[in-house]
Amino acid sequence: MAVQPWGQPQQPYGQQPQPWQPAQQTPQSAMRAAHADRERTVDVLKAAYAEGRLTAEEYSQRFDAVHRAQTYGQLSHLVGDLPSGPMVAPQISQAGPVVPQAFLPPPMPYAPVRTNGLAIASMVLGLLCLPTFGMLGVPAVVTGHMAKSQLKQGREEGDGMATAGLVIGWLSIGGWAMMILLALASSA
Repeated sequence: MAVQPWGQPQQPYGQQPQPWQPAQQTPQSAMRAAHADRERTVDVLKAAYAEGRLTAEEYSQRFDAVHRAQTYGQLSHLVGDLPSGPMVAPQISQAGPVVPQAFLPPPMPYAPVRTNGLAIASMVLGLLCLPTFGMLGVPAVVTGHMAKSQLKQGREEGDGMATAGLVIGWLSIGGWAMMILLALASSA
């Protein structure tokens, strides 16, 4: 049987581990691997095979071993000699083990952002002036402009709400102005 390059690291003569002795493991290497971890490892092997780093026989042997692997340590052992794979020995930081990049989930596209309170107030005041056609349009416009200026400065959402409050507030103010002008025109 041929010695596989991804096999156990060579020990100096006389220090070979015995089959009954447990392999030295870090906390991370003992963690159970999921199906997604195995698929990421297969992706690393596919890339190495496509780049010519593995022969067809090596790729086949490692592919079969990936699906038998149960821990991160076993998976890391299969791709440890490849440049795109995880490190052979996981780094341990003060906070604990560092998970290799190949086994991390994809990054989140964005972090949740809070909504500006004045934008919400502007929209609510604007919507309240619709059924009553009341003078709540002025506070809707004021809070809408304040929200727009705050939104330019920070990382908050609510631009659409502020715009809706401004539009409805200005329409309400315009409606009141038309009613006053019509009242003055009819009395003259």
